[in-house]
Amino acid sequence: MPFHALTIWDLSILLVRIAIIAVVVVHVLLTKRDVGASIGWIGVTVLMPLTGGALYAMFGINRVHRRARRMVGQHPWRSRTMNSQWQREAVGAFAPLAAMGGKLTGRPLLGGNAVSVLHDGDSAYPRMIAAIKGARNSVLMCSYIFRPDHSGRQFCNALIAAHRRGVQVRVLVDGVGSGYFGCGVGRILHRAGVPVGRFMHSMLPWRMPFINMRDHKKILVVDGLTGFMGGLNIGDENVAASRPAHPVSDTHFELAGPVVHQLSEAFARDWAFTTGEELTADIFFPPQASHGPVLGRIVTAGPDLDLEKVEYTMLQAFTLARRSIRIMTPYFLPDDRFLTELALAALRGIEVDIVVPWHSNHTLLDWARSANLPRFLDSGCRIWLARPPFNHSKLMVVDGHWSCVGSSNLDVRSLRLNFEINLETYDDALAARIDAFIATHRHVRLTHHDLDRRPLWLKLRDAAARLLLPYL
Repeated sequence: MPFHALTIWDLSILLVRIAIIAVVVVHVLLTKRDVGASIGWIGVTVLMPLTGGALYAMFGINRVHRRARRMVGQHPWRSRTMNSQWQREAVGAFAPLAAMGGKLTGRPLLGGNAVSVLHDGDSAYPRMIAAIKGARNSVLMCSYIFRPDHSGRQFCNALIAAHRRGVQVRVLVDGVGSGYFGCGVGRILHRAGVPVGRFMHSMLPWRMPFINMRDHKKILVVDGLTGFMGGLNIGDENVAASRPAHPVSDTHFELAGPVVHQLSEAFARDWAFTTGEELTADIFFPPQASHGPVLGRIVTAGPDLDLEKVEYTMLQAFTLARRSIRIMTPYFLPDDRFLTELALAALRGIEVDIVVPWHSNHTLLDWARSANLPRFLDSGCRIWLARPPFNHSKLMVVDGHWSCVGSSNLDVRSLRLNFEINLETYDDALAARIDAFIATHRHVRLTHHDLDRRPLWLKLRDAAARLLLPYL
């Protein structure tokens, strides 16, 4: 009898394993676009059906994409976006990119914008807090990291004061970046009555993956007229004057003009996704006036209907480059097609300069980057190391005319898994200013010799870290 019962039990377990494998294989084949990821998930599930099936259920299913499809057509933001104001002459050789961007994003390229460059929290935070203090109607704020330290409390105090004087305030923080088990800023704001949302946060991992798919955007819009965006999080480490133990330099941008409307739209989408509240009142989307000469457009990306749109925009810009491509990024681990486009540009004589930190704040990423850089050097790209402090800026300039700035890092996680926001602009003066800033951080040129002379154990360590590239 025991032998017979054991046989039935074994058969039951076998059938369960086969069923799990079949369900995962079918779902992978029907939904996964990436061949490597598909093979990986199938392989893990075949080798470990119970564990692999559980992992796939938690981390392999893009619930965000499915929900985004259900939300299509429910929001009126697009119909309120201003009509395109650009002319072909203003974008020159980048006219194909300008046209493609409209089709890709569904947002028009807008003229009449002013863009101010702000470096570090020392210059950006006072401007941002002053804008919040002067708000009359609305404040929309989103940040990946929002610490409850001295800098964070200054923002909290300004947001709470605005809320108490009747301003419509909405604050969105990431469910992991601003604290997974506890969110200090969320508690402070919630106790004061300020509406605050935690993006994709759940203590139940099967409800929403808590490692992948983070909201990495940094947005502040005041009265629908003044906007801030870029790479700057909220925390004391971004303020050099406070002499933090691990200082972080960064670049942020203040916007005025029609493109701020698109910045508000990007926030409104994430807010509706997180809380269910639709921000459609006129105070969030007031009439816009012309403030400057810059042509610009907001480009969002994420594992939903905006999948890979920032990367596609960058790749198209590379194909149109005729003189130079300048890149500054804190993390440089792009995929093969990104490598291919940069390599082809360098091979046809384009000056490709890539500036990365000497050391970032993620050691494992630095190791993987070291193993990945020889492929760029082989094609003629120039790699530059920026000395400390660690610079978190995400900047790109092509041919001294087109610029792309914002929250996107140049790694697989940022370009495919995170929710990101960038601003593309067509303006020589702004491009020259960003290009000059990148040039000041070209401190030490990295060569093949520098990488080749590393000890064997370091090469093996870095090569092993590079295998994690899709997950870093």
